Amino acid sequence: MFGSSIKIGRIFGIPIGVHYTWFIVFILITGILGSNYFPSEFPRWSGFQTWGVAILTSLLFFASVLAHELGHSLVAKRYDIGVKSITLFVFGGVAQIAKDPPRPKVEALIALAGPLVSLTIGGIFLGIYFAASDRNDSIAGLAYYLGSINIMVATFNMIPGFPLDGGRVFRAIVWAVKGNFVSATRFATTVGRGVGYLFIFIGVIRAFWYNDLSSGLWIAFIGWFLENAASQSYAQVAIRQALEGIYVREVMSRDTSFIFKRIDLQTLIDSYINFSGKRFFLVGEAEKWEGVLSLQDIRKVSREKRRETRVADVMVPVGKVATVKQSDELLKAIEIMDNADVNQVPVLDGERVVGVLSRENIVRLLRSRAELKAGA
Repeated sequence: MFGSSIKIGRIFGIPIGVHYTWFIVFILITGILGSNYFPSEFPRWSGFQTWGVAILTSLLFFASVLAHELGHSLVAKRYDIGVKSITLFVFGGVAQIAKDPPRPKVEALIALAGPLVSLTIGGIFLGIYFAASDRNDSIAGLAYYLGSINIMVATFNMIPGFPLDGGRVFRAIVWAVKGNFVSATRFATTVGRGVGYLFIFIGVIRAFWYNDLSSGLWIAFIGWFLENAASQSYAQVAIRQALEGIYVREVMSRDTSFIFKRIDLQTLIDSYINFSGKRFFLVGEAEKWEGVLSLQDIRKVSREKRRETRVADVMVPVGKVATVKQSDELLKAIEIMDNADVNQVPVLDGERVVGVLSRENIVRLLRSRAELKAGA
């Protein structure tokens, strides 16, 4: 979903991105504030003042959402759990945590951090509102909206519908009681899907029974998102469970054929790729590999220049290549691939390349296991 995000910087070493859907909701919120909310609350404001405060309020609201996600992320980092990125999108924001928390307590602390940040921000803005209400109505209007909306965000996120923050706290409680992470996730997912269906039902009733089409459809859309997110979250956990106890050496391809770095890309395409369908290449020699080349690297070169471009010109040199050991657990290897954002990695035994691990290998393993389980 977040492949189309625009990277805007880093905070505490965490990449921050904005998905294209954020721009849509930013325009909608600014439009509602500028054309409806502020004109009705402050009819004597000029157009410039109204729209200026509306734009600033929208920006500060999304800064608050970012702070909410940073709350999750910093607590995760405190417990040595990596954070891949934070992305702002149509429903607010999401912090992509690298792995599941090791204990129920850590899960609960990470989940609670975001709502606590939102409550704190909400309290600060409401304090500003009370201090400025008799002095500056621009600041007061902005502060009241941001104070109220942040408290609403905290309250909404504490609904026990997984994968909302409240749902994650609920999973942590069930996990602590049952002692089984997967079982707790399954239970929390069932509740989360139920919450999603409830939102859909409320949205439909509001849209067609009370003739409030816009808000009704929005509530139903949120419900659909929650139900879908809960199902996907459980699927990810189920996949991790299926891969536990499996090692790289059991899944990797043992094809260690190399290509020479001096050949040009067009020759490689004509004489090999078009016939083999291979997407990833080791560059060098068996005893001395010098890098890797993928189809993504080749695609960066225009067709007109592929004849004059050598493999050495576009390959990823050894020093920058993510690698795994054949003795690594598969889950660890997947984490390495995710962090490097690659689909294939060389497998090493000491300094020697003994194979290649690809996501295709992993998918094939999962598919085979699923088919065998279905046939049992």
